[in-house]
Amino acid sequence: MSIISCSSLKKNNQLQLADKPLFRDPIYDGAADPVIVFNKKTNKWVMFYTNRRAKGEGYDGVTWVHGTRIGIAESKDGSKWAYADTANINYRNKDYTHWAPEVIENEGIYHMYLTYVPGIFTDWQHPRYILHLTSKDMFDWKFESKLQLAKDKVIDACVYPLPEGGWRMWYNNENDGKSVYYADSKDLYNWTDKGKALSTRGEGPKVFRWKDKYWMVVDMWRGLGIYSSDDLMKWTKQPDNILEIPGTGVDDGVMGGHPDVVVRGDKAYIYYFTHPGRTPENKGKDGFEQRRSSIQIAELKYENGVITCDRNAPVYLNLNIKN
Repeated sequence: MSIISCSSLKKNNQLQLADKPLFRDPIYDGAADPVIVFNKKTNKWVMFYTNRRAKGEGYDGVTWVHGTRIGIAESKDGSKWAYADTANINYRNKDYTHWAPEVIENEGIYHMYLTYVPGIFTDWQHPRYILHLTSKDMFDWKFESKLQLAKDKVIDACVYPLPEGGWRMWYNNENDGKSVYYADSKDLYNWTDKGKALSTRGEGPKVFRWKDKYWMVVDMWRGLGIYSSDDLMKWTKQPDNILEIPGTGVDDGVMGGHPDVVVRGDKAYIYYFTHPGRTPENKGKDGFEQRRSSIQIAELKYENGVITCDRNAPVYLNLNIKN
């Protein structure tokens, strides 16, 4: 069985030491669920992320995780990030919430698959669905459609090209025990739901290819589960999760959540988020320190057929170089 692990790159003149934490949102301090995409027009790497209203008071229940647009940060090389803006998504009711974007590029068009919540709520018992939007610049987004998937309580899309042509989407079906479902498309616009991909509970699936295998990382709320596949259909889970054991770095002393993975040549980097204040001694508390979140990065390493991650190792990288 194969393992994937996180390790640091050897430093040279072209590589940069990544910040620790990698990024905090300066508006709400609630950055989460990152996705990393290269903008061909600006020659910069772009991070789209869910933003929660960690700052502020008077938010009852889970109101603080509602009511925001998607945040955008930019980087020249993936090691240091600066806040840029919010995504101008032309699909909004009076009250609305944008979560967990997936963004890919195809033939000069950027496609976003966005979790949309039609309101601002104090609890989790409300509809949410996935929208398809397109853009030519990554900032202004045109609404294309509301996807017809398993149910109207679906979140966290991930889209990946199929080897035979076309595309596959994995997403979280909250009405079926938060299991992972999938849908297929020939053109990124029209999707056919195919049912369950994984029976295990989890969210935020992320699929990538590395070391001659397909991999899926799933947020299991006790670290990240790792699955491997040869055909994007049958998935085998490795025994141990990654990012379950707290790290020692700044804002990294808790488990990691809802990631993206960027593969550059032989190297793979996992971008994930943490709630730094959700430590055992703070159990039961729900203040700013428990709500705020930080984006982190670690390097994945493949060894003896398994994926592991040394989240405490410094990360030197330059996403513009395929190592």
